[in-house]
Amino acid sequence: MKILVVDDEVDVKTLFEQRFRKEIRSKAVDFVFAFSGKEALQYIDQLNHEAILILSDINMPGMSGLELLKEIKQKELVPKPIVMMISAYGDEQNYNTAKSLGADEFLTKPVDFKLLKEKLQLN
Repeated sequence: MKILVVDDEVDVKTLFEQRFRKEIRSKAVDFVFAFSGKEALQYIDQLNHEAILILSDINMPGMSGLELLKEIKQKELVPKPIVMMISAYGDEQNYNTAKSLGADEFLTKPVDFKLLKEKLQLN
């Protein structure tokens, strides 16, 4: 399963690689990281959209995760990726906006990796 993680915090890459070490080694998951909404869109456009799942932070400089979500949902991607939004602020406004834009899931930081693995059916 190809997973695109979008977050402006570079240390997120190390965190995901540590928490999914076993799954990466067994090739159950393959992570790609983008550190901005713009970089994520370039990845999706240039690499024929291999991501089955997109995990995106909401609060990022430049293009926010919500703006990225809107762009992704407007694209005619096949297969349609599952998009999970992640926010340090589990506020109702972000949740409602993300859901109205088509987010499949809404997670709060710090990410509960056990729960995420359950959602991805990796346990």
